[in-house]
Amino acid sequence: MHHDEDGRVVEIGARTRTIPPALRRALHHRDRGCRFPGCGLRFGQGHHLRHWAHGGPTTLSNLALLCRRHHRAVHEEGYQVARRADGALCFRRPDGRLVPEVPPPPEVPVDPVKVLRARNAADGLDLHARTAMPFWTGERLDVGWAIGVLHPLAR
Repeated sequence: MHHDEDGRVVEIGARTRTIPPALRRALHHRDRGCRFPGCGLRFGQGHHLRHWAHGGPTTLSNLALLCRRHHRAVHEEGYQVARRADGALCFRRPDGRLVPEVPPPPEVPVDPVKVLRARNAADGLDLHARTAMPFWTGERLDVGWAIGVLHPLAR
């Protein structure tokens, strides 16, 4: 283990390719789920950023948590992952284009129904159980009229 000047653990390493339990716990604690943009699945596998066969160490800084699907995408489908100088992960598609970061989902209010009703009232909308019901009485569709209305060039 390597510690910073305040005594906090900044690096944990192992001498084998397999990730020991303590290092795996630290990896799960740090990443909190799959790191692939937009995924976030809680359970994942440790992925060596620099492959073990190419001299990559089994250290926390050389590992990223990926779900099974995205781990396979990196190893078998040509996706690439690397750590930038600032410590953030950078994912690339097989053609080399950057996989963009996905913004976090919006916060859901404690009482979303109350918020939605207030917003509708502020916009002057009076929604009730019959709002979406059509006024159709069963007559046949006038196809010519419908096409004429929907497509301005059909005359």
